[in-house]
Amino acid sequence: MDAKWLEQVKAKLEAKMSYGLAKANEIDFIPYTVKDGEWAPGNGGKSWWTNGFWGASMWQMYLMTGDEKYKKGAERCEEMLDEVLVDFEKLHHDVGFMWNLTAGVDYRLTGNPLSRRRWLTAASTLAGRFNPNGFIRAWNGDRIGWGIIDCMMNIPLLYRASACTGDPRFKLIAMEHADTNIDCFIRPDGSSNHIVCFDPMTGEMLDNPGGQGFESGSSWSRGQAWALYGFVLSYIHTGEERYLDTAKQVAHYFIANVCDDWLPNCDFRSPAEPVLKDDCAGAIAACGLLEIAKAVPQYEKAMYKTAAEKLLKAMEAEHADWSEDSPAIFKKCTGAYHDGKPHIYMVYADYFFIEAVQKLMDENAMLFW
Repeated sequence: MDAKWLEQVKAKLEAKMSYGLAKANEIDFIPYTVKDGEWAPGNGGKSWWTNGFWGASMWQMYLMTGDEKYKKGAERCEEMLDEVLVDFEKLHHDVGFMWNLTAGVDYRLTGNPLSRRRWLTAASTLAGRFNPNGFIRAWNGDRIGWGIIDCMMNIPLLYRASACTGDPRFKLIAMEHADTNIDCFIRPDGSSNHIVCFDPMTGEMLDNPGGQGFESGSSWSRGQAWALYGFVLSYIHTGEERYLDTAKQVAHYFIANVCDDWLPNCDFRSPAEPVLKDDCAGAIAACGLLEIAKAVPQYEKAMYKTAAEKLLKAMEAEHADWSEDSPAIFKKCTGAYHDGKPHIYMVYADYFFIEAVQKLMDENAMLFW
């Protein structure tokens, strides 16, 4: 890796995240995006699914710098989430994103018993969404039989809950869900469905809506990244080769379909125009590729690590905002192809970029997932 680039990026991160934290300390919500140069919340308030990423970024920066202000920022975020944890009707499948990266990291670093309670409460909530036909239910309301590829990144909460408690039920649920994802989400070419609708009584696959991608059968790039990283995480937590094989299959598809500029389109199978980019997809994929590189034989490592470095360098060079015009960094994120709001700041693009930089600086860096 380019040591000079890493050194420069680390210095930029320290300056930018210090500014972002100062701005976050002025508000009573958890940052999600930026409007008019200031932090703005997600649409769901404190129950918004991305609300663990700010705290996770603070923990990453604390480990990177040793500066206590980041630890305090992470703890504040974790405490703010308590309001949601006791509001059952607002909890959803993304509790892994929210508490594995905040309370779970806090407990592993400090042994805080309150963090352990929060973490395991979230794990029990996620396990309670498991349909015995083999999938974890996504969302609430009338979507009783829906599953989504994103949840591959939530199930590490369940693996860690089993390791923490000694109760195999959490791990078994996670593996059942991962196996269903192999069978019903991952296509032969390595691309992935975003959503699969199952008959909740029988488990029969009924439909695969386009979701946040262009259309059914297309290839939402962030979904590919969730799958790529999610399956290698399942391999790390279980040692089951089928998960590593699936992660590699998706990785090969992602690498083959990313543009020559290494800046992923929002959907790999969308029309040529408009050109919608998604920095989140690139940063998530980079993190997964670096974990695959650690898991494969020496002769395979370079392909995955080099691809990760190209993704990170491209997004940093073309889309990073290191100024104080914004408290966030990456400005070309697209939540969904058809939502009419492309190319915005999203706090979790920043998080995954920081995580990937940590991995490059230290191959043995703490795995938050």
